[in-house]
Order: sequence, then structure tokens, then C-alpha cells
Amino acid sequence: MQEYVIIVAGGSGSRMRSDIPKQFIPVNGLPVLMHTMKAFRSYSDILKMILVLPEAQFDYWNQLCHEFSFTETYSLVQGGETRFQSVKNGLDSIKDNEHAFVAVHDGVRPVISRAIIFESFQKATQFGTAVASVALKDSIRIVESSEKNTAMDRSAFRLIQTPQTFRIDWMKKAFNNPYQPLFTDCASVLEFEGYPIHLTEGSYENIKITTPDDLRWAEIYLNS
Repeated sequence: MQEYVIIVAGGSGSRMRSDIPKQFIPVNGLPVLMHTMKAFRSYSDILKMILVLPEAQFDYWNQLCHEFSFTETYSLVQGGETRFQSVKNGLDSIKDNEHAFVAVHDGVRPVISRAIIFESFQKATQFGTAVASVALKDSIRIVESSEKNTAMDRSAFRLIQTPQTFRIDWMKKAFNNPYQPLFTDCASVLEFEGYPIHLTEGSYENIKITTPDDLRWAEIYLNS
């Protein structure tokens, strides 16, 4: 059984208040994206890694690879206008492998453990889908209008993370659908096609770097 990971990194630095796209910001001596890729390589030497970047960032990425002597083996694929299209481009680069399993992971989630990656592939093998998630810590309320909001049972909700791992044949069929606004992640694409979504245990440390505070937490977690 061949395993793949599509690492999607198409963000900007706007919410980071940075001129550098967030996936390229250095933390603990390496750009964020390199930490993410090294985490997946440490999981498996034979894992096939596909990096999806906007074409406009190819030259800068290659410059960083030279600067940091980054020599991990991977395929570089051009991203699309949406995350959906970027994942589809990565998926389309996988040829003639009907029995593979594909994980999709955010390039800006560098604090991903080998245990979570392992379980993701293991459960996808068993159930066809495996989506990392964590329980809510805080109380939540649904806002129905400016005048009305109602308490909700937080145990009925999960926060969704990546990796999200699937059978490749299910994934390719699902991504043949036209893009829909409700496609906020790969799980929603597979669900739209009718496949059941199996949730696996993620981690509160598996943060998605979006703001400067996230960057500081990632530094702490990576140090530990």
C-alpha cells in the first residue's frame, strides 16, 4: 500500500502582519513549511510527498531550499485559485495507483506528531476516511440574530484539523465534482459525494499558524 501526503501551502502574510507568506516565516531556525515537511518525512522514508504552492512562490521557495540546505524528496505542484483546486491539482499528479491512501495537510501546521500521522493512515485503511479533530474546551453559543443567542452542547461538536486521509479512489471520485462554497476542507468534499467521515484524535498542539500568537505557540511546542 503506497502512502502519499499532499501538503497545501498557499497562504499570505496578511493576518501575520508580515510581507512574507506565513508558510515561509522562520521559526526555530527553519521556515514553517520545512518543519511540516520534515515531520512527515520522519514518519516514513518511503512516503511520497507532494507540495502544492502558488506558481508565483516557486522561485522564492527554491531560494529558501538552497539557503537552508533543504534536501527532502518531494514533487512540486502548482496550486489553484481555491484550496479545492489546489488539492485537486496535487491529486491529479498521482498516476496509476488505485490502491493508495492520500493524506492532505496544511503547510502551516508544523507541530504534527508521528503518532497522529500514523493513526490517520491506519484508520483510513480501516474506514476509508480519517480526519483529525479535537474536542471543544470552551462553552459555545449559536448566534441566531443580534438579539438572540442560545447555549449549545459542546460535546456534540469537534474542531477539525489536518491531516485528513482518504482512499485515493474515493478521493478522486469526490474531487471530480464541481467546486461548491461548502467545500471548506477535504472532508466536506468527500461527504458531499456520500462517503462517511471517520474522526480521529488530533492534538491541541497541532495548531494552524494564522496570527503572530500562533507563531509564538508553535515555537514553544517545537522546542518541547
